[in-house]
Amino acid sequence: MNSFESLRANISPIDGQDYGAYQSIKGAYAYPGFNLFIDQIPKDPYAPPHTGIYRIQVKRSDPGVIDVQTASTIEDIAFRDFLTRNFSTACQEVSKGRRGTGNSGVITISQPGQAILDRSCIVINDDVIEVRCFVGLPAAGRKIKARVAATMLFEELPEIVRRSLFEENIDLEVLHRHIQTAVDAESLRSQLEPAGLVAFIADQAILPRKSGTSDQPLVEVSIPFVAPESMRVEFELPHAGRISGMGIRQGVSLIVGGGYHGKSTLLDAMAAGIYNHIPGDGRELCVSLPQTVKVRAYSGRSIEKTDISPFIRNLPFQKDTSAFCTENASGSTSQAANIIEAIEIGARLFLMDEDTCATNFMIRDKKMQELVNKADEPITAFIDKVRQLYLEKGISTILVLGGAGDYFEVSDQVIQMIRYQAYDVTEKTRQIALASPGKRTAEDSDYPISPKQRNPLGESVSPVNDFGKKSIYAKEIYRFVFGGKTVDLTDVEQIIELTQTKTIAQALDYARQYMDGKTSLRKVVERVIGDIEAQGLDILSDRISGHHAQFRRFELAFALNRLRGFEVLQQPE
Repeated sequence: MNSFESLRANISPIDGQDYGAYQSIKGAYAYPGFNLFIDQIPKDPYAPPHTGIYRIQVKRSDPGVIDVQTASTIEDIAFRDFLTRNFSTACQEVSKGRRGTGNSGVITISQPGQAILDRSCIVINDDVIEVRCFVGLPAAGRKIKARVAATMLFEELPEIVRRSLFEENIDLEVLHRHIQTAVDAESLRSQLEPAGLVAFIADQAILPRKSGTSDQPLVEVSIPFVAPESMRVEFELPHAGRISGMGIRQGVSLIVGGGYHGKSTLLDAMAAGIYNHIPGDGRELCVSLPQTVKVRAYSGRSIEKTDISPFIRNLPFQKDTSAFCTENASGSTSQAANIIEAIEIGARLFLMDEDTCATNFMIRDKKMQELVNKADEPITAFIDKVRQLYLEKGISTILVLGGAGDYFEVSDQVIQMIRYQAYDVTEKTRQIALASPGKRTAEDSDYPISPKQRNPLGESVSPVNDFGKKSIYAKEIYRFVFGGKTVDLTDVEQIIELTQTKTIAQALDYARQYMDGKTSLRKVVERVIGDIEAQGLDILSDRISGHHAQFRRFELAFALNRLRGFEVLQQPE
């Protein structure tokens, strides 16, 4: 290993040279207190951060290095998540930002959001803590700025390491609270099913977010959540002790109320409840089943041999819906496919907001039933299948509704939101349902909901573009490029970070090894998740990356289902 002084000596002579001359400084360098590995340097200052690979290693046994002996996987993830945030904060405080063209002058790490996730930017083994970051070596145009590079590598980077990885600069109480918060949330989530619940919202939780594009809490004017007394349950947690809040029972639940009173905000908290959240987020003790899936309609997606016949059949011209295919789904067919595909992968709880659902899929009221004969309507509305989903498949549903009171008759509990406060109005809605004349007729609630097994064909999942090159990348959280195709994940709302999208894109390529036409889609994605759990996120790529983050098997399957050209063999019943 070279000394950091040799790195300094190598930088000075390349001042003013073409940017490509930076390639000469790749290597391993021993700094006081840490080692720096420069594995890959972009050949252009405008290249994105993921094309550069810089690793910092500190020995866990070295005096002063922060070290926590974790006793579980969740503790390990939370510790690494904390260090990621520490390093990110230090970068923002120490690095002076862009100094030159493109990404010149920037020292960064994958930016964490509000969730505590397993990420590849911090890796810890028995001996070392490794940080994978990006150093945007500076340039003016394409000419190297060696003096600024020296400032970054010999002043700023050591200071960032000192602030983020050495115990003297870390508040240990804050660190332990970060870990304990994750442990408590994980414990709480594991207690839901034994208690007959699918979701829990803690008393005093802060649910509203700053905006529709920000996941940070709206603290200034938020009203702390208080559970209705009739729905209040208590749990004992390892660190927080006894807590109370609103428990959502298994079955069919409605969230009703006027516009802007907090219905969708409550549902969004449940959708986010599959993740553990950082202290101060407001939703630290708001959890839902790990198999929770938020479902919506999204016109234009592709569908490949999905059995949507439980919801849509008897189409004009005898088009088969038991192996439905389209390159341009309607709102109703997309929502039907989304539900069936989620059942296929093992969903236990559906979340739906009428604002993003197809109206003709959700309800067919009495007046429409009188006008249009059922024989002329191929869609069986969700209202007539929602209880069947629970009774036959054990899948619960939580619906946000503002204008479909017919759902009162198929619900188990109803929550009304008034000025962001929750009220149990279940009994009131039952009285209304009993007193209401002219009820709609239930339609087709007995047709079985049994998705046919689909076995993916690996040759249909090609990462090679039209120029014969492997092309896998993501620049947007709900969109990535795979080969010559763009995969649109706009309706896969439980993806919360760009790093997850990048990882899902790589996982599609990795999953091809299990797609032999004989293995079900569910088993394929479960094998990928199993490999990651056993060997870590690094198995998804041939080269080291600090831009990977955990995802669920659901989101991987949903990405495959939205890849145009994806092919499966549907197994007969």
